[in-house]
Amino acid sequence: MKKAVYWIMGERAGRTIVGTWNWLWGMPVESGGKVAVAVAEESLQSMQEAVQKLAQAVAAQEGAYKTAKNKYEAKIKEFNTLEQQAMTAQKGGKEEAARMAMSKAIQTEQILPKLEEMVKQAETAVKASKDKLNRERMKLESYKADMQNMKDMSEVNEALAMIAKVNNEFDIGSAKSDFEKAKGAVERRNLQTEALVELSENPTEKLQAEIETMTLDDEVARRLHRLQDSQSKQLPE
Repeated sequence: MKKAVYWIMGERAGRTIVGTWNWLWGMPVESGGKVAVAVAEESLQSMQEAVQKLAQAVAAQEGAYKTAKNKYEAKIKEFNTLEQQAMTAQKGGKEEAARMAMSKAIQTEQILPKLEEMVKQAETAVKASKDKLNRERMKLESYKADMQNMKDMSEVNEALAMIAKVNNEFDIGSAKSDFEKAKGAVERRNLQTEALVELSENPTEKLQAEIETMTLDDEVARRLHRLQDSQSKQLPE
């Protein structure tokens, strides 16, 4: 979609639209991930192009200023030459030639202040443009450093996110907690079952059963003893 926007609106306007869209939605840029880095790279690219165009404009300004300055200096030389011609003609008795040369010198002299003012204005404008270009270049270098720092920080963030993801995926703390809960539930169930069994037994019946068991044991022992005595008596002497 971004390429389509660039193709329809142009690269500069396309970047602006895409950046504005990302800013309006907020999420891609503010998430601080790869999308944010990509937006920053596009913005940095736009700034680089702007600085490059500014440098070209400043170079053109400087060229125009040098041309104007050369014209001004040429006019000064022309004025001096005309004055010299007028002086030479006057010394040679050529009054008409002297007057013509001086007339041209005066005309040239009249334009010199205006040319000087224009050259100074051009010089001031070029100096201001150069200062601005230097400031923008310094800002651009600062942004480039920030861009590299952003990339490094983004890579570190991704690494930390991966570490956190791995830790979360392989964290057995939750499983331990579930196991302990299950173990506790089983133990509580066992205690409840034992208590129910004890409550379900009749104490009287239990005592009677124990007495009967003891009586039966005594009877068995008595009869076995009697049987042993009987066998002993039947043996021959």
